[in-house]
Amino acid sequence: MRKRRFPWSNLYLAVVFLLLYIPIFYLIFYSFNEGGTMTNFTGFTWEHYETLFSDTRLISIVVQTFVLAFLSALLATMIGTFGAMSIYYTRKRASKNALLGLNNILMVSPDVIIGASFLILFTILGGTIRSFQLGFFSVLLSHVAFSIPIVVLMVLPKLQEMNDSMIDAARDLGANNWQVLSTIVLPFLTPGIVAGYFMAFTYSLDDFAVTFFVTGNGFSTLSVEIYSRARQGISLEINALSTLVFIFSLILVVGYYFISRDNSKKARKRKREFEEVSVLK
Repeated sequence: MRKRRFPWSNLYLAVVFLLLYIPIFYLIFYSFNEGGTMTNFTGFTWEHYETLFSDTRLISIVVQTFVLAFLSALLATMIGTFGAMSIYYTRKRASKNALLGLNNILMVSPDVIIGASFLILFTILGGTIRSFQLGFFSVLLSHVAFSIPIVVLMVLPKLQEMNDSMIDAARDLGANNWQVLSTIVLPFLTPGIVAGYFMAFTYSLDDFAVTFFVTGNGFSTLSVEIYSRARQGISLEINALSTLVFIFSLILVVGYYFISRDNSKKARKRKREFEEVSVLK
């Protein structure tokens, strides 16, 4: 009989996941510590969560951060989706490769360089347009800019999977450009668009380096605020906030799984329908 080999790959994955999740669960565990430190657990308490919800400044920053993430992800998804379509339908190979290269440069560039570049740009704009100041608008523009390449990379594979005969079949049936876009292209790209939105939302939510450069007085995000407070000492209020954000992230992941699964089924069904129409034509 053939001996079964030990699944070393499974052991490797288990070790990796343990290294990733043990610090998170350690942080969550001590968010309920009555002692107020992360070295000795003395008893269970909800005190730090009560302190968190009574901290109006921190709650306001959390709301600002999520509004910024939702809005920047929405704008980046719209721009990135049509940007991916423009790259995909570029006929000249050299031009297409150049556009892909320019898109990928922002993905591999250090955040410090991107943040410093935006700071220089906004400083120049502030000198030209007196009403322009660092704040919500400057952070929003920066987050949209560095999220667009992420969306492009998520949407492009779906475009490459799409059967162009579906578009030909739709045109044979009398569909105009808008109808082709709204009933064929965008529904098929929906899984990639949703994935791009969630990735852009996540990047915006936890970005620190770029935001640190372009945020101004009177506006702050969660990552910058946590960094500022961490320099003053350990506060289990931050543990409580991190726990809630982690739970919210889990809800987003589960929601994304069900949304993407449903959209994939609809896209495959629509693809089969148009392939059947194309064969009949």
